[in-house]
Amino acid sequence: MKVAVVGNGRMGQILARLCREAGYELAGLVGPGDTETVEMLGEVQAAVDFSYPGNLDALLEKAQREHFPLVIGTTGYTGEQVEKIKKAAEAVPVVYASNYSTGVTVMNRLVREASRVLKDFDVEIVETHHRMKVDAPSGTAKSLLANVDPEGRRPVLDGRSGIVGARGNEIGMHALRGGTVAGEHRVLFFGEKEELEIRHRADDREIFARGAMRALAFAVNAAPGLYNMEDVLFGRTSKQ
Repeated sequence: MKVAVVGNGRMGQILARLCREAGYELAGLVGPGDTETVEMLGEVQAAVDFSYPGNLDALLEKAQREHFPLVIGTTGYTGEQVEKIKKAAEAVPVVYASNYSTGVTVMNRLVREASRVLKDFDVEIVETHHRMKVDAPSGTAKSLLANVDPEGRRPVLDGRSGIVGARGNEIGMHALRGGTVAGEHRVLFFGEKEELEIRHRADDREIFARGAMRALAFAVNAAPGLYNMEDVLFGRTSKQ
């Protein structure tokens, strides 16, 4: 199988190595210094994208034209771009997730269940990433927020400063940046005289790449539709 890796940063380099180890033929490593653009790719039978939002249109167009599955791990998309991903998934299988860690996937389920039961608890979400990460809060933090408050009923507060008064029903979101932290996410539930914390820490980016490879194996055998890592791990069906 000819697999294109879109993005030749640290994640792209790891993905390219894992593709070779899995016996796949590398159709191209898209980025400066290699295959410069998506348009320059030749034959592709599957693609994994960990790059930046500017590659999306060309990648979706090629995937739909040539009918190959996609695994998308890029974050920072606009609402309009997310809608384009959903539209493309009507024609080809698309696994789209902000975090491909198996541990984070399980964490999302735990957070969803905890939020269902701890309705009256105060909630804070804290994420930490390396100093080079360009978007905040992280896509994973946004996914955790969606599991805390699926209907979006509670206001979200990005940090606090000044005389803010007593806490209300808001969900606090906090982004920390520094060093080489691969990724840490914490969801804290504060109740009367008790506190629950659900935490995940990634010590190496390879865990995300290995999760993406697992998603790739799922996608090549899936029907057209939009999937996430819960589908990959727990066997749910397409959202479409």
